[in-house]
Amino acid sequence: MFGYVIVNKQELKFRDFDLYQSYYCGFCRELKERYGVKGQITVTYDMTFLILLLTGLYETEDKVSECKCIAHPFDKHPTRRNSFTEYAADMNILLTYYQCMDDWEDEKKVWKRGYAGILKKAFRDTSARHPEKAEVISAQLNALHEYEKKGEKNLDIVAGCFGNIMSEIFAFRKDEWEEDLRRMGFFLGKYIYLMDAYEDMEKDEKNGNFNPFLSMRGESGFDDKVYQILRMMMAECSRAFEKLPILENTDILRNILYSGVWCRYEMVRGRRKEQQENA
Repeated sequence: MFGYVIVNKQELKFRDFDLYQSYYCGFCRELKERYGVKGQITVTYDMTFLILLLTGLYETEDKVSECKCIAHPFDKHPTRRNSFTEYAADMNILLTYYQCMDDWEDEKKVWKRGYAGILKKAFRDTSARHPEKAEVISAQLNALHEYEKKGEKNLDIVAGCFGNIMSEIFAFRKDEWEEDLRRMGFFLGKYIYLMDAYEDMEKDEKNGNFNPFLSMRGESGFDDKVYQILRMMMAECSRAFEKLPILENTDILRNILYSGVWCRYEMVRGRRKEQQENA
């Protein structure tokens, strides 16, 4: 359920992309140093967005350094890290662990159960540092699992569970910005869940898995309806974002919110349209 909150590289200035990449690389290094390679491979661009958002809002000073890695073995590249990098790393471990366990419960994917076992100690340590966050994520994923077992068709109900998870993660602290951050995370979370369901329709139908869109699939103008729903989610998310007094990283953040999140959608819809025409 990750990989949707990304930049549109073609519409981003070179210097902004380099800055974005330095936060991503810093996030990757943080995961490796805190949790080893098993944590490093969980790195996502989705949580990089959260780092940029919170850094821009709270104007935290970055620790800038350089490193080499498997992806860049010959040349050193810049990395940026701060307290929000540490927070995002913890949240990423919680999400990955619970997601693995959810996939095991739903689809009995043995490798996901095994990977969850590998992350067990990191998960316990992270849960101890963030007990409220861990409790909310667990409760909402359990609720989502129950809704999916019952075949719940109300999109707001099922997507709202993942929205609540992202809302809790975005609310870094209880302050004057908490409400807008929660609202932003809530609608971004709903977008992620629904976009993931839209992309996986054929696979879920083939495997007999729950998907809230399958009951609507045969309706006239289905793809346009899905697009309008996704647009509403991102409109609410962006509206909350624009209320925040962010001066740093705004070009990158707006690139992601207004353009980047649609890159995967365009790819999925284009592929589906081509398949329909060929059929």
